[in-house]
Amino acid sequence: MTTYGILLFDSAQELDFTGSWEVFTTSSGLRDGRDDVLLVAERSAPVKAAYGSRLRVDHGWAPEEADLLVVPGGGYARREEPGVWAEVRRGSLPRALAAATRPGLTVSALCTGVMLLSSAGMTTGRPCTTHHRARADRERQGGVLKDARVVDDGDLVTAGGVTSGLDLALWLVRRELGADAAVGLEMMLEYEARGTVWTARSSR
Repeated sequence: MTTYGILLFDSAQELDFTGSWEVFTTSSGLRDGRDDVLLVAERSAPVKAAYGSRLRVDHGWAPEEADLLVVPGGGYARREEPGVWAEVRRGSLPRALAAATRPGLTVSALCTGVMLLSSAGMTTGRPCTTHHRARADRERQGGVLKDARVVDDGDLVTAGGVTSGLDLALWLVRRELGADAAVGLEMMLEYEARGTVWTARSSR
């Protein structure tokens, strides 16, 4: 059994988190509901996503219960309230992410959600990727950028922009359950994983 936590915050990009949510939930369903897929938030209040979707988050911030945490992006280009920049300025969420790290927890992020990890010091000196418009910012902050759709550095897994949430989740399922499980999911979702996956193992 795997417990997936998908982090939400105001102005999180819908497709960033719903892609992963769909993959993990479908994977669990194909395995008779063996996994828990939880939407989590730092604050116990409804979340208004980037395009106006309102979501009730029934599970509070409890990263100690998760095996894998997914951090979406959103609201980065505007540099306004709310969104990634607002969360970076506020500081509480990056601190919570940094404090959550522990053996056995894989932290993953996609799109500009990687910048939340960056502001927490979690990507410094480590292979990673992000949305193409944030790559220069990520590099200035000490990231080791890789030209790949998904970058797997063990307990840190990052992915590019928006639609790469599907590829990130499919890769994590493949890593956890094997290629057959991932291929079965692709068939169910009628989506073929795309792009390069860079792994620390393959670089050695």
